[in-house]
Amino acid sequence: MRETPDYWYALFPFPYEDTILQWSGERQLNPLLVTSLIRQESRFEQAIQSPAGATGLMQVLPSTAAWIAEQIDLDTFALDQVEDNVKLGTWYFDFTHREYGNNSLLAVASYNAGPGNVSRWIRESSLSDPDVFVENIPFRETKGYVESVFGNYWNYLRIYNPQISEKLAQFSQPTPPQASN
Repeated sequence: MRETPDYWYALFPFPYEDTILQWSGERQLNPLLVTSLIRQESRFEQAIQSPAGATGLMQVLPSTAAWIAEQIDLDTFALDQVEDNVKLGTWYFDFTHREYGNNSLLAVASYNAGPGNVSRWIRESSLSDPDVFVENIPFRETKGYVESVFGNYWNYLRIYNPQISEKLAQFSQPTPPQASN
């Protein structure tokens, strides 16, 4: 079953593709990374709400949404609506990217733990090795979150990016047995 494309498409779906592509494009974000973040945040459940009140696909807090709405002159929005949620969530994800020089690792960590925490971790730890940085994230939830988002991203790349799929296929072809002398 794991060898069939349908298995992987079911495990890593790409719902709301048009909306994700639109707002990722407008924000110059990688749509597969945005989709990976959404998969981790909400498993694509449009109206899901966390105990803290984060709502929708990208799990945007109402206070964060209100702040973003001021930044982009948005008068009304509903966080349980896909279009509004992705519009606001991608703006914030782009904001985190800009805060950290387009470093996606730091942007993803900041999306989960907040920019203040990530800024402190940068001061306390080296960024020379991203794996070591992730291992040293002091919040277990954020460490797991970063690992999951990038695990999702790898799978989305593998499934939805034809160049990556073709490259992987070159390395996954069975090797013919060698003749013995």
